[in-house]
Amino acid sequence: VYAEDPYRGFLPSIGRLVRYNPPETSPLPQAGGGEARVRVDDGVREGGEVSMFYDPMIAKLITWAPTRDGAIAAQIAALDAFELEGPGNNIDFLSAIMQHPRFQSGALTTGFIAEEYPDGFHGAPADAALLKTLAAVAAFAATAEADRARRIDGQLGKRLRPPADWSVTIDKIDHAVTVSTDGIMVDGEELDLSLEYTPGDRMVVADGHGIDGDEHLTIRIAKARAGFKLTARGASHVARVLPARVAPYTAHLIEKVAPDLSKFLICPMPGLLVRLDVAAGDRVEAGQALAVVEAMKMENILRAEKTGTVKSVAAKTGDSLAVDQVILELD
Repeated sequence: VYAEDPYRGFLPSIGRLVRYNPPETSPLPQAGGGEARVRVDDGVREGGEVSMFYDPMIAKLITWAPTRDGAIAAQIAALDAFELEGPGNNIDFLSAIMQHPRFQSGALTTGFIAEEYPDGFHGAPADAALLKTLAAVAAFAATAEADRARRIDGQLGKRLRPPADWSVTIDKIDHAVTVSTDGIMVDGEELDLSLEYTPGDRMVVADGHGIDGDEHLTIRIAKARAGFKLTARGASHVARVLPARVAPYTAHLIEKVAPDLSKFLICPMPGLLVRLDVAAGDRVEAGQALAVVEAMKMENILRAEKTGTVKSVAAKTGDSLAVDQVILELD
């Protein structure tokens, strides 16, 4: 487990370990033992700092089982339960590798990453069963949050019960979810799930049949705008959760357009600017090396995304740069 961000080309990441809670370990296997075992070798603790001056390794997660398939399954489950917040990390990527058919078959070469992720890593793909489970978890958690909110003392209005019908949007797919004392239905299908969630929980364990082929799924959960961020099986998914009667009105909201940052050279990680190859007024071509940033004993070459002329330079050689700090601007 490394402080490297696979979503940003595996660039090193630094920062305080705001939360560090590795999965529970188990005793070493005994002779003839058939249960999977988990071991964590680490040298960090919650609240510690991952700095730009040292190696980005955080921990080694080791699993054992009588078979390779069993050890892989144990690794996937352990990665789901690995809480790490603060610096960017590669937990999602490790889980995606473990789930990849090519890895599971053992058909590996040193070109695996380049061949399987030519356009970079964007999270492990989620199948329909997993998305339905996540939608159920999001609606169940929203119900618990709404129920808690109505129980707060001193409210002026009538205490309204949480709605039974929810609209949950994950990865741009809308799901109709009904939560009742009889169970949970997603898109008209009743799920055989056992869930437990209390507002403030960071983990939800879903037990039941047909959950992405598993009986037991651990989901990391955090509140997000209008819903939750759910992380499981090698990817994070933002679930927008709204009462079903309210959701249709979102079609009338103005969509926020992300600003165009292609004219800026932005530092992708905290580090030291050891070289700046251009000055204001210079003409540059797309792909041309513009600067070199050193972080965690590695030199990272930053290149121009497009052709243009350097309009201004906002940093100089020797500066310590923060992540997303502007180095220069093109016309």
